[in-house]
Amino acid sequence: MGAGIDVMQPAYPSGFCAGNKKRPQGMNLALWLERAGRSHPGQPAAGYGNRVARSYGELAQRAARLAGALRNQLHLTPGDRVVIAAQNCVEYLDVLYAIWHAGLAAVPANAKLHGTELGYILEHSHAKVCFASPNIDAAIAAHAPATLQRLLTIGSAEYETLLQADAVAVTLREPHDLAWLFYTSGTTGRPKGAMLSHRALYWASHAYAAEVDAIAPGDALVHAAPMSHGSGLYIMAHTARLGIHVVPESGGFEPEEIFTLFTHWPRPSMFAAPTMIRRLLDCRADCDANGIRTIISGGAPLYVEDAIEALDRFGPCLAQIYGQGESPMTITTLSKQDIAQRNDPRWQARLASVGRPFACVDVMVAGAQEQPMPAGKSGEILCRGDVVMAGYWQDPQASAATLRNGWLHTGDVGAFDDHGYLTLKDRSKDLIISGGSNIYPREVEEVLLKHPQVREASVIGRPDREWGEIVVAYIVGTAKPDELDALCLSQIARFKRPKGYVFVPSLPKNNYGKILKTELRALDTGRPLRFPDSSSSA
Repeated sequence: MGAGIDVMQPAYPSGFCAGNKKRPQGMNLALWLERAGRSHPGQPAAGYGNRVARSYGELAQRAARLAGALRNQLHLTPGDRVVIAAQNCVEYLDVLYAIWHAGLAAVPANAKLHGTELGYILEHSHAKVCFASPNIDAAIAAHAPATLQRLLTIGSAEYETLLQADAVAVTLREPHDLAWLFYTSGTTGRPKGAMLSHRALYWASHAYAAEVDAIAPGDALVHAAPMSHGSGLYIMAHTARLGIHVVPESGGFEPEEIFTLFTHWPRPSMFAAPTMIRRLLDCRADCDANGIRTIISGGAPLYVEDAIEALDRFGPCLAQIYGQGESPMTITTLSKQDIAQRNDPRWQARLASVGRPFACVDVMVAGAQEQPMPAGKSGEILCRGDVVMAGYWQDPQASAATLRNGWLHTGDVGAFDDHGYLTLKDRSKDLIISGGSNIYPREVEEVLLKHPQVREASVIGRPDREWGEIVVAYIVGTAKPDELDALCLSQIARFKRPKGYVFVPSLPKNNYGKILKTELRALDTGRPLRFPDSSSSA
């Protein structure tokens, strides 16, 4: 990087003089790319497989031209929503930055959704334009609402023509203006659109670079998780720091391919859901772990046994974050240093936590009256700060229920320890109450996963006339019920152990690898259980 250049400084309009007393109004995430394109036009910006696909000069120019087409040919105005329904690809960067460059709001949608689900997002967001991958444009067209004016297929002749438009200057926006409409995964009911402003994503990007993953120019970010969600939220920080965005040729996550990319690209980092980390661990292909910068686990808690195995296999590169779409990837973080510090007497307890709050947020574990709970006591996790969403798009009722008294109510249950580390217990809706006692499934799952013949485990409550609910464990693996029962009895209270087991080839998951306990509970009705030999009934 050139001397005196700091691409993470607040983005002021071109021509702003530091001597001016009047503070400029407006910001735009696209200014980080525009600045990088001017200062380091030859720096690699994007890779596809093992080859460089874009320089920063090329990426900035393509975004500026496509922004010109959106404004002057498609006649979109600042604030209009544009959906990206695309698999991971290099063009994702062109489109995302063009949307911001033109002063519009991006609506990245999961490309694996059904056409009817994508149609709902298009209609609900009132999007006027949708960019789609070639293999899903037909499904979208079949369910597109009347409000959609143009459906553009990425890579088509029409798309390439738009890239020949005259470039326009970055449209400045106010800090509170909508930048990213983040639709939740919708595991229960219709997905809701969390409104993330330019300010929120600025703060989230700074927090990531400062507290999770220090980025140097030329460092690689491998986009194996969807760019529409977890991996995409790290695009801005890597662009600001002149990193390289690497898209696998498969367009997704294949462990052997990821290992190849880790070896090829300098100091690679990757966001991964815990199930992806598990697949990396199960893959026996060669991997040169020495060069890996960071593997960031998020989207769900990482089990302690998996964290230890990852540390043994890949070295001190593992970090963990806890966040939601409503506070994007930014509530707490368990640093690489904390995870790797085996000589700390509290090491294993910290591995079971999700770390400490980010500096940019306040986090509270609250009781029923929203009072702070003391260390060791469970309650709902609340969060506030500039990274928190403004509310849900077109849903004032849900916004009011989630944002109360200045706090984001996450719906997660957790507890702080005496040293300020937060441990997630579970989603409040997943709590099991058996015989009047509270049982958190995650605590039981952690024990079950210690058995070498258990690959995956998910614990739910089954309605029971006598106990209210009984604990049922769904297991992927070949362990025997007797062995699991003995393991649980050796490590947790007797009332917490599963009363019975269901062995399955796989667990239901959404497109981001999260286990769908709602679906699991629906499938559980009337399903026969396997009991330890010492048990005669559930």
